[in-house]
Amino acid sequence: MEFFDTSRLFSDEITLSLEKTKEADPARKRVPAYLFAILDRGGDRVGSCDLKIGYSDPLYYSGHIGYEIDEEHRGNHYAAKACRLLFGLAKKHGMKYLYITCAPENLPSRKTCEYLGGELVEIAELPEDHELRVERGHTRECIFRFDLERPGGAEK
Repeated sequence: MEFFDTSRLFSDEITLSLEKTKEADPARKRVPAYLFAILDRGGDRVGSCDLKIGYSDPLYYSGHIGYEIDEEHRGNHYAAKACRLLFGLAKKHGMKYLYITCAPENLPSRKTCEYLGGELVEIAELPEDHELRVERGHTRECIFRFDLERPGGAEK
């Protein structure tokens, strides 16, 4: 897979600064990924996000997009703003839909997915061997689907 130029992933409020890319690892069922720092308009780091390109069974539970906003910067919709930029990059790769997942008790992340117009598919029990269960102790995840082909992108 070819990684695209990401120098134009910015809005009036944030910039996604590419930190690294990861190649696919078929043996571990991992797809290629972009990893970004999220910068505010002043260039200060406020968090991070990633986008996984492609589809695999484990991604249903772990999601295509992950994000983390530093505590002192929460409440500014930085995660949602980053996701909107990542939706465009996913479309460039020909992706038709994405999943974003979160623990059921993670209300800020759930609100972000709802704010972005995601469809809650289910609150799923994680397979016994899924890395979220094995490495982080998660047992369930909210699965939100985003249709990138809907007019207006993934947002309602």
